[in-house]
Amino acid sequence: MTSIDDVAQASGVSIATVSRALRGLPNVSEPTRQRIRGIADQLGYVASSNASGLATGRTLTMGVVAPSVSRWFYTTVIEGIDSVLRHANYDMILYNLASRGGDRERVFHRSILRKRTDALIALCLDFTADERDQLLSIGHPMIMIGGPVRGIRHIGIDERGVARSATEYLIGLGHRHIAHLGGDDDEGLNRQVPLERRRGFLDALRDAGIESHDDWMLTGRFSLTASRDVVNELLDRPGPRPTAIFANSDEMAIGAMLAALDHGLSIPGDLSIMGIDNHDLSESFGLTTMAQDPFEQGALGARILLDDLNGGPLKRKTSVRAPAQLLERTSTAPPRS
Repeated sequence: MTSIDDVAQASGVSIATVSRALRGLPNVSEPTRQRIRGIADQLGYVASSNASGLATGRTLTMGVVAPSVSRWFYTTVIEGIDSVLRHANYDMILYNLASRGGDRERVFHRSILRKRTDALIALCLDFTADERDQLLSIGHPMIMIGGPVRGIRHIGIDERGVARSATEYLIGLGHRHIAHLGGDDDEGLNRQVPLERRRGFLDALRDAGIESHDDWMLTGRFSLTASRDVVNELLDRPGPRPTAIFANSDEMAIGAMLAALDHGLSIPGDLSIMGIDNHDLSESFGLTTMAQDPFEQGALGARILLDDLNGGPLKRKTSVRAPAQLLERTSTAPPRS
């Protein structure tokens, strides 16, 4: 069986350098780290997490708490986290809450408090005061991805600003009759995300002197199916229709596109539609969107926590604003006169 001594000898470096390189610790140059990992792979060396844990007093495991694994944003963030942890020889424990209260009890009152992990990433969650106090009392490095929580660092886009920019883009095309497809969600999820995106939409209308319609403020629950249903209901109503819809996510925007097609409407001739995310399916649907990169958000969160643990250069005490940019496709155009 290949040992760490074999890797060190083949690499021409010390055993300590091999250990630091394979564990993702600082003070090893990136070219040296990559060379050592390549040699370790060629020799078939697998580091012993038990031995490393005994040496450092750590579990070499990071916890990730997700509301579910059924949505593109969550799974893409998790893929980004995993890509970094694998290179650092860290394991990941995934706590899938699936929006059930019993799972929250299991995670917050038992699993995490047993200190089975060295650090924790939470996705798009809100916490009760008791849950937040318990998490902070553990003393583990922690970061949120997808929405702010008081007292905890987070990585995320400027929710209000991005929604405002999306709405201003539609207004700039000439639209004055715009519906909003919001995303009120299940109990326990971070409500700041849909709330701030709604505020951004209303900010843009107000500043342009456009009246908002209460009956055009829809709830799609961040679901394609629910959004298709609620937009179908809107389009069934008598009276004026919107010429554009801004959705809080691409999945909801795609649901709105399907509802428009259900009514025989052309996109963007009869109805312009745009979202937020740049979902994997967005390009296929020709969906204009405010694109963000949840894979990179997850990877950055993992790198920050690893550096928290190891004293590296990415160590941050403040939240991080992730970028978002407009991607124009074929689902938006000026309204017909």
